[in-house]
Amino acid sequence: MPAKILIKRQFKEGTIKEVSALLNEFRSGAMNQPGYISGETLVKEDDPHTLLVIGTWRKMQNWKTWKDNPKRKAFEDMLEIYQEGTTEYEEYHLGILHDE
Repeated sequence: MPAKILIKRQFKEGTIKEVSALLNEFRSGAMNQPGYISGETLVKEDDPHTLLVIGTWRKMQNWKTWKDNPKRKAFEDMLEIYQEGTTEYEEYHLGILHDE
């Protein structure tokens, strides 16, 4: 079942140029992973330093494999330099799950 991953980050003022470059590299890394479908980056309307990345994966396990990938962790470490607070993750399955 496809998965949607919401990743919310807030960045320090004056870091958008650096953050944009890192996010582009980050997305390029994800695009080469098995199961990656798409991603988009949203900027909060009343706070341009708050970004929400929405990733779509073929299945949750594809996402979890990428989340634990050392290359991804290196990108996370680089982004954290520019962040205010911690990264927030929300993981969703696309569609309706049925009780078993």
